Amino acid sequence: MAKNSMGIHHITAVVGNPQENVDFYAGVLGLRLVKQTVNFDDPGTYHLYFGNEGAEPGTIITFFPWGDAYKGKIGDGQVGVTTYVVPVGALDFWEARLAKFDVPVVKSERFGEHYLGFDDPHGLHLEIVARQAGKDNTWSVGEIGPDRAIKGFGGATLFSSNAEKTAELLETAMGLRRIGEEGDLMRFHSAGDLGNVIDLKLTRTGAGQLGVGTVHHIAWRAKDDDDQLDWKRHIENYGLGVTPVQDRNYFNAIYFREYGDILFEIATDPPGFAIDESQEALGGKLMLPQQYEQYRARLQQDLEPIHVRVLD
Repeated sequence: MAKNSMGIHHITAVVGNPQENVDFYAGVLGLRLVKQTVNFDDPGTYHLYFGNEGAEPGTIITFFPWGDAYKGKIGDGQVGVTTYVVPVGALDFWEARLAKFDVPVVKSERFGEHYLGFDDPHGLHLEIVARQAGKDNTWSVGEIGPDRAIKGFGGATLFSSNAEKTAELLETAMGLRRIGEEGDLMRFHSAGDLGNVIDLKLTRTGAGQLGVGTVHHIAWRAKDDDDQLDWKRHIENYGLGVTPVQDRNYFNAIYFREYGDILFEIATDPPGFAIDESQEALGGKLMLPQQYEQYRARLQQDLEPIHVRVLD
């Protein structure tokens, strides 16, 4: 049974102070805060989601803000760099905007594309690239309009502890197309328009350590529950153990750790983020899974208040 991934559904990372997280991703980068909820396994901690105006798969980055957690180490077994894509012609704007907020930027070029590399306030490695593919983000924040706004993910760079096996899995099991090699990177394309370019680092960097400033997992798209179950059987037939389906309210999820120690998730596109609040109201208030609703008063007392602010 052949399967071909549409690309990234979401990426989840561990960060520090939640207001600093909101200020950077909503205030500086201009993403929409599309969901305030809690970590299902640690309800005293936020789980914050940012994406495009429609909160669509391929645009969603999510965070566990653990303000008192130890600093992590980016390394093998993780997503090393998360890539955002903007419209063609917008890179100069983003270079100037990041400079305005005193965010150091490193320019680079690979596979014929120009990149702006930078870190978020908690050390997560990010970059911006301009591409034609992918629809524009209609969410406007201050000086960031659709002609400049981040569309969603351009992709990611994977740091593997076994690059040969990770490459084999991406191509053979996940159905990504190998494009070529440049330096110590191997490039793959998925079938989607966003979150579709995966670079795999071929050299080791040393084992990563989960903590603030690191990616917890990368999630790939399944079009629905039936497709997800097909993926589960497919990955198990490939020889990897896959978790049972987990209900995450806004999608269903299965998880497996691939041969290079990176935690992969496959998440369903539906039901989406408007299941418990209207599209217009997304991200405006704390939404709790049913099992925690009875503890709302206590949780709201314990969670640090957060506010979306326009920082122009």
